[in-house]
Amino acid sequence: MEVHTRCPKACLRCLETSGSLIPLLPRTQFTGMGVGAAMKGLRPVVEGMNMGFLLLAYNQISNNCGMLHYTSGGQFKIPIVIRGPGGVGRQLGAEHSQRLESYFQSIPGLQMVACSTPYNAKGLLKAAIRSENPVVVFEHVLLYNLKEKIPDEDYICCLEEAEMVRPGSQVTILTYSRMRYHVMQAVKTLVNKGYDPEVIDIRSLKPFDLHTIGNSVRKTHRVLIVEECMRTGGIGASLRSAIIDNFWDELDAPPMCLSSQDVPTPYAAPLEDATVVQPPQIVAAIEEICR
Repeated sequence: MEVHTRCPKACLRCLETSGSLIPLLPRTQFTGMGVGAAMKGLRPVVEGMNMGFLLLAYNQISNNCGMLHYTSGGQFKIPIVIRGPGGVGRQLGAEHSQRLESYFQSIPGLQMVACSTPYNAKGLLKAAIRSENPVVVFEHVLLYNLKEKIPDEDYICCLEEAEMVRPGSQVTILTYSRMRYHVMQAVKTLVNKGYDPEVIDIRSLKPFDLHTIGNSVRKTHRVLIVEECMRTGGIGASLRSAIIDNFWDELDAPPMCLSSQDVPTPYAAPLEDATVVQPPQIVAAIEEICR
């Protein structure tokens, strides 16, 4: 079962009333429909068209998706997937450039993943559908045009596992979603300058894969987090706190975090770029950490 904001013809026929046609379902309603379907044993996939619109359904996502298994005393499982595009696009304006990872990370009972390639987009989505837990899948609006050959045979990606993108020895760079590509652009410059960074796509935003992250920190002893989320209360802040709590004795330098500016995303392209982490900033941060 998949619930869309743009109703397919079958759904439109069901919505005909007194000769009138209802073309859209409010986000609160179709998210609530998805929760009810999950309670009855289905595995609905709710697509919000834009993650920013799902703020309207925050009550259903937080109080229903995340908590019903607990508040029902285990009587109900909520195997629902909530997915959709988000992040800073190209001049989409503040309302359509939301990064909601930090909004949802504090909700008990939710899992969160962020895809960054066609391969892990398919593998994570299939794993999320098969999960017994409610899973929020963050897709980036600027990554839909990526192309990659993926296996014909069935596969899934582990929802709780990070991906080693590039092994290295000097510094660990932790990132996810679109920032993976900004990081890899910076890595080309860093390698030419003689640095050997290790790059990890954390993929699982909740819970963090502290096993993979910890092994890397023990090897490099330096950490840089690169995210598109807001700096205040973002994924990077939570990840840095987890690293300090768990691997403090392994660090030779304080972990750094590069995040978006705490401002509404401007429409003007130069200002929009200025709010988001760019490759030269990543290069400068690595040079400072490894100094």
